[in-house]
Amino acid sequence: MSASLAPECNEVKERYDSCFLKWYSEKYLRGKGTTDECADLFKDYKQCLTSVLKKRGIDKMLEEAREDHKENDALNMRRK
Repeated sequence: MSASLAPECNEVKERYDSCFLKWYSEKYLRGKGTTDECADLFKDYKQCLTSVLKKRGIDKMLEEAREDHKENDALNMRRK
C-alpha cells in the first residue's frame, strides 16, 4: 500500500486500505458483501486529507483546477 499524500494521514489511510482490501477480496469478490464496510474509515481518511490540503492552501488550487476543467469533465463523464 502506498503512503498518503499527507504523512500525518498515513495511519488512518493504512487502516482504511487494510479494511478495504480485506472486504474486497474476502466478501465483495465472492458475492458476500454488497455494502462497503469500510466507509466510515474512508470518511476519516478523507476528513484528514481535506484538513491537511486546506492548511496548505492546496484546496483552493484543486477548486480552481476543477472549475477550469468543468466542461471537459462533463464531456468525459457522459455515458457512451
